[in-house]
Amino acid sequence: MTSKAEEALGYEQARDELIEVVRRLEAGGTTLEESLALWERGEELAKVCRRWLEGARARLDAALAEEAEAEREEAEGGSSRQ
Repeated sequence: MTSKAEEALGYEQARDELIEVVRRLEAGGTTLEESLALWERGEELAKVCRRWLEGARARLDAALAEEAEAEREEAEGGSSRQ
């Protein structure tokens, strides 16, 4: 389940925060508890990014399908006028 704060995050915000989380984890020097908290936050941010990307893909697919349908209808209409 997502929180309102996560839903309000834009893709770029979530991506940038995820990059920072990964940087901190790779740098080390955190306690086990801090590392686990960072890991959990990273998982949440990755889900936010994934949802944004899946939504963008769905919109792109819909636009491409609509364009293909319009081209098909135009081609059918053009051939019946000949």
